[in-house]
Amino acid sequence: MMKVILAHPRGFCAGVERAIEIVERALAKFGPPVYVRHEIVHNKHVVESLRAKGAIFVDELDEVPPGGITIFSAHGVSNAVEAAARERGLPVIDATCPLVSKVHHQGQRYTGHGREVVLIGHAGHPEVEGTMGRIPGGVHLISSVADVGTLEVANPKMVAYVTQTTLSVDDTRAIIEALKQRFPDIIGPDTKDICYATQNRQRAVRDLAKLVDVVLVIGARNSSNSNRLREIAAEMGVRSYLIDDARSLDPAWLEGVGTVGITAGASAPDVLVHDLVAAIRALVLDKIDVEVLPGADENIRFRMPRQLLDAKAAVAPAA
Repeated sequence: MMKVILAHPRGFCAGVERAIEIVERALAKFGPPVYVRHEIVHNKHVVESLRAKGAIFVDELDEVPPGGITIFSAHGVSNAVEAAARERGLPVIDATCPLVSKVHHQGQRYTGHGREVVLIGHAGHPEVEGTMGRIPGGVHLISSVADVGTLEVANPKMVAYVTQTTLSVDDTRAIIEALKQRFPDIIGPDTKDICYATQNRQRAVRDLAKLVDVVLVIGARNSSNSNRLREIAAEMGVRSYLIDDARSLDPAWLEGVGTVGITAGASAPDVLVHDLVAAIRALVLDKIDVEVLPGADENIRFRMPRQLLDAKAAVAPAA
């Protein structure tokens, strides 16, 4: 009998649920098409589901026709993108995760007090690009302890830091400690301001990895938090694989395995987890025992943008 243990929490966070519901409500209120700048969240299943309902995903705003309802993704956008939309008179609905917006406001407050801002994050990530474009005066982007040593600032006594939301307290601890050693007067957000979903999912996969022979993480290749979940399991000495869905499961991974752990990144719908369990059940001829690991319960919900408070999604959020 094979045992399958599901991490808890896993999958959608409140910011992702809100972003998907925003697209659903916009389609219901205004009718298709609505135009979404970049992927609303990093998951092809979510994107394809919304595309089938009338959402059109674009790389840049010049692909949006005049008057087209335009939605900014959960990752946030720069001031320049927002200004470009305003200049064209595009009706915009902002699906930026409120926790990402909070980082923007923190950085703006620090620069308003005359501090240079250091952003801990991954170059090229949409959230990082948006954050760097929201904080006036320029931002120093770093991603490792080594980067701290090469920082050049005008006044070492006037430095602050913020972090990419998909990095946990554990991910940033060593970098923040190095910043504090080099810049004793540096200030930054309280650890309680770190994205709760990132922290909870990483804690859950650590607990999961102690109990299983292999960990399967459902998530997109370009999902920062999904990649980190796989890395954490691997760091704990457990074989781990990042897969898009059940179709990516290699039966060889389960040979000689007694216990399988499954989790999912914050942009992955839970239906993909259930599909994966069904695929494993089929491989072992129904001889599996499924349990859910105890973990933090998440009851957070974020408010809808004012433009959509009177609209309801035509159907349940994409899954």
